[in-house]
Amino acid sequence: MNRKKELKLQYMETKKQAGVYQIKNTINQKVFIGSTMNFKTLNGKKFELEMGTSTNKVLQDEWNEFGKEAFIIEELETLKIDSEKLVNEKAELKKLEEKWLNQLQPFGDKGYNSVKSR
Repeated sequence: MNRKKELKLQYMETKKQAGVYQIKNTINQKVFIGSTMNFKTLNGKKFELEMGTSTNKVLQDEWNEFGKEAFIIEELETLKIDSEKLVNEKAELKKLEEKWLNQLQPFGDKGYNSVKSR
């Protein structure tokens, strides 16, 4: 088997991990809380910010102002799924994200998230 096929097979066999992450500005301590079905996509979030294409205008503006060195991207919590139960992963991930939004309150002067009407 050639190396390319080997790597592709290895990628396909790697279990995806869903969870909640934060992008934190280490200068002013503001955070953005988000969730993903696959933590491996966090590199894509960083790439968006580096390219200036993030849909979060305030976060993008401060990324441009302070530079990428001022930010850290880290996983906050991995979604734990009981393999014995049938679970809607997206719904569970949304609940996990809500938990972190309620806990950290990353709104206004404290963060880059916007308050959602319920």
